[in-house]
Amino acid sequence: MESVDIFKLIWLVGLFLFVQCNAFETLVEDDKQALLDFVEKLPHLHVLKWDKDCPVCKNWTGVICNENGSRVISLRLPGVGFQGSIPENTLSRLSALQILSLRANGINGTFPLELLKLKNLSALYLQFNNLTGPLPADLSVLPNLSIVNLSSNKFNGSIPSSISLLRKLSSLNLASNLLSGEIPDLGLPSLQYLNVSYNNLSGIVPQSLQRFPKSMFDGNDASLLNYNVSSSPVVSIPREASAKSKNGVKLSERALVGIIVAASALGVLGVGFLLLVFCLRGKSEDGFSGKLEKGNMSPEKAVSRTQDANNRLSFFEGCNYVFDLEDLLRASAEVLGKGTFGTAYKAILEDATMVVVKRLKDVSVGKRDFEQQMEVVGRIKHENVVELRAYYYSKDEKLMVFDYYSQGSVATTLHGKKGGNKTTLDWDTRVRIATGAARGIARVHTENGGKFVHGNIKSSNVFLNFQQYGCVSDVGMATIMSPLAHPIARAAGYRAPELTDTRKATQASDVYSFGVFVLELLTAKSPVHTTRGNEVIHLVRWVHSVVREEWTGEVFDVELMKYPNIEEEMVEMLQIALSCVVRVADQRPKMFEVVKLMENLRRRELENQYSSEARTSMPDADPTVEQE
Repeated sequence: MESVDIFKLIWLVGLFLFVQCNAFETLVEDDKQALLDFVEKLPHLHVLKWDKDCPVCKNWTGVICNENGSRVISLRLPGVGFQGSIPENTLSRLSALQILSLRANGINGTFPLELLKLKNLSALYLQFNNLTGPLPADLSVLPNLSIVNLSSNKFNGSIPSSISLLRKLSSLNLASNLLSGEIPDLGLPSLQYLNVSYNNLSGIVPQSLQRFPKSMFDGNDASLLNYNVSSSPVVSIPREASAKSKNGVKLSERALVGIIVAASALGVLGVGFLLLVFCLRGKSEDGFSGKLEKGNMSPEKAVSRTQDANNRLSFFEGCNYVFDLEDLLRASAEVLGKGTFGTAYKAILEDATMVVVKRLKDVSVGKRDFEQQMEVVGRIKHENVVELRAYYYSKDEKLMVFDYYSQGSVATTLHGKKGGNKTTLDWDTRVRIATGAARGIARVHTENGGKFVHGNIKSSNVFLNFQQYGCVSDVGMATIMSPLAHPIARAAGYRAPELTDTRKATQASDVYSFGVFVLELLTAKSPVHTTRGNEVIHLVRWVHSVVREEWTGEVFDVELMKYPNIEEEMVEMLQIALSCVVRVADQRPKMFEVVKLMENLRRRELENQYSSEARTSMPDADPTVEQE
């Protein structure tokens, strides 16, 4: 009887949960269909990771639901490549929507009246689109609006006075449009950020808005230059009255001396304080501030200041990332390392997407040559080449965006970070790393009519994929960067002896660098390192000297001695590496030939392993019977 009651209870609970789940699912299903209608009716360049058979709230890119998963409350789809106007009766059905971000797309037409039906909307981001026409006359129909960014469009007409009715509004950005007329007196005490720069506005800035910096009104009609004059009148003081008290009595000489001394002391203290602030700020920026912004400048200020609105993040075809430059600049970030051509950061975006952003330094070419090189690099699709996903070029900033490899670089794995422990690599993993890197470089050499060059092969530019194979990054950067000074170029130990200008790397010099990299894998020693006696050792010379003295066994990393039956493979790998680092460039093998040598070594190793396992698993087999 008791068991029957338990089964009834379980059945009732299950029925209750089923009803609740289906009730929620019905609500989500309506929002789901609204989203599907939206993307189906609005053409877009990039593929969205929206699977009809997967739950909306957990698997759809850019979509966030409320706590119980019943409604969509946030939709962020920047940089998707939308082309056209927002279709009617789509987004307006997301009645619980609170945050909408469609920035950095190609959306055109007038302001979408669809959005005026979203009564719960609190944040609206439509910047960097092609929207035209006047702004809605009555924005008070969206009483919960707190953040509005409509900058870098082509809106015209006047700024609606109805904005003053948005009592929750804290940020308003209308910069870089075609707005005209006077600026209305908004009278919003909660407004913390305002930017109406680079429009056609005229008149005087209202008293209530004069608390904002003058730069927020730049780029408008010259009459706005009267900003802040009425509230802060300049009064000239006659020179002869400057040293008199209020009642016209002349100050004593002792008092004047006291004032001068005090003023001097304050001046010295002020200068000292400023120097201290600048020093601390410099240290903070050198140690990385945690953001990818230009110093401490917000993205809005950066765009406003440089007027670089046309320079957007350029994505390559097939990239499914849905973020834009603004997302990237404000992402939390961690320094991965400072390399030859710039600093690499791991950036974590709002939707938890992780990418690697390389901030380049000393780019020596203009925008056109830079973009042409990026297009060549972006075309390279290979499992052993770290794919370039996007790039950005402006006068002050050059960025490259790659996938993030959680396994890290070979340099970090092999040598460890400063103050950290290194990871022991077994022989199988080292062969995989070398083979993968060789395949990747060989693929790079086939690009551009078989004339393309990597130019910067080293262990910090080789990463491990999930299969533990090597993947090469930093492809093709040397030709667009300023040449490195000769001592610096050779110090890393990867440079071929004939290479005097780093911009003129060749496929043969790539082969040399790869050979050094393989020697690094075999020895676990850096290409240039110092002994305890501070003697500088060049890896290639050292290996040659040891082999010449017929002490080949002394070359290999002692950790490899733990693994049985690999001596033959290690020696063969060493021979491949030595053939790559011969001094005469014409005598080095081509990269496709190196791949064949690597794969043959790998094939024999697998065959030997299979034969060994077969013999072990069949101890009673008749030795006179031939095995396949």
